[in-house]
Amino acid sequence: MRIALPLKFRLPGNVLDVPHESTVYAVAGQASNHNHMSSELSSELNGGMPNALTVDVEDYFHVSALAPSISPESWTSRESRVVRNTEKLLAIFDQFDVRGTFFVLGWVAERYPQLIRDIAADGHEIACHGFSHRLVYEQSPQEFREETLRSKNFLEDITGTAVLGYRAASYSIVRKSLWALDILEELGFAYDSSIFPVRHDRYGIADAARVPHRLFTANGRSIVEWPLATARILGFRVPVAGGGYFRLLPYWLTHRGLASVNQRELQPFIFYLHPWEIDPTQPRVQASWLSQFRHYTNLGKCEERLRRLLGDFQFGTARDGLLRLGLLSGMDTTELYVNK
Repeated sequence: MRIALPLKFRLPGNVLDVPHESTVYAVAGQASNHNHMSSELSSELNGGMPNALTVDVEDYFHVSALAPSISPESWTSRESRVVRNTEKLLAIFDQFDVRGTFFVLGWVAERYPQLIRDIAADGHEIACHGFSHRLVYEQSPQEFREETLRSKNFLEDITGTAVLGYRAASYSIVRKSLWALDILEELGFAYDSSIFPVRHDRYGIADAARVPHRLFTANGRSIVEWPLATARILGFRVPVAGGGYFRLLPYWLTHRGLASVNQRELQPFIFYLHPWEIDPTQPRVQASWLSQFRHYTNLGKCEERLRRLLGDFQFGTARDGLLRLGLLSGMDTTELYVNK
């Protein structure tokens, strides 16, 4: 028996209580209609959208789509390319004078701590991508708590700053793993970016809110959520957040979708990429045709598309975007740092 648990979402200028099963249309409809936005926020967004540029720092052999063909025990014996590919992204971002948020896998951080220091030294935000890239709904709450805290603590020790943001492996905070949001808040995270408001075989909450909002769980805790970008095109939700969609869809469609979020809905979007997606010569792994299609298609076109994107839109870190939206405050970040 499925019970519709009440969730509360706070949007800029709004507080809404909506049923869990119908969150998306009630919340997104309010947020995307600029008549309901404060004039102050509307002016802020029109003056320069605080879109978030994000990178999920993991290697090609960590990818969930290839997991059936690659055991974690083999990771250390495989050629690692995460450092060179991430350094290449850093160089591209520097060319465009863009700062972003890097959701770092703990496994990578433990082996390449200097890479994390270099990312932070370039002015980018360091956030958490878990430790082992296990899907959240394949872990127990205790396992999730332990490995997330391990990764968070290590990242904070490396950088000397509080880690505010979290993103689950393969966006695996879904209906059956919403309990993870309570744990994230307990561990001191200020925001999450794991919920993908689409239908997919591995992830997604199809009717989830499409815009940044403050989410109140059934246990009374709250955390800011920045869902992955989708656009309304011909009445359908089209995923335009990046990653495989960025490679599989033509650039004009991605551009149209993201531009509509900024210009028509007056909302910022969050975009993501993996370092391995600009590496067309990475080792090939034997996998199912679907997994190979998802992973390898258009790797050779991704860097050029990324450069076009960085020239076409304004970007910053997720933390700074949420601060500008009023969903995080300076007190949030200061308190977390003091508590550390």
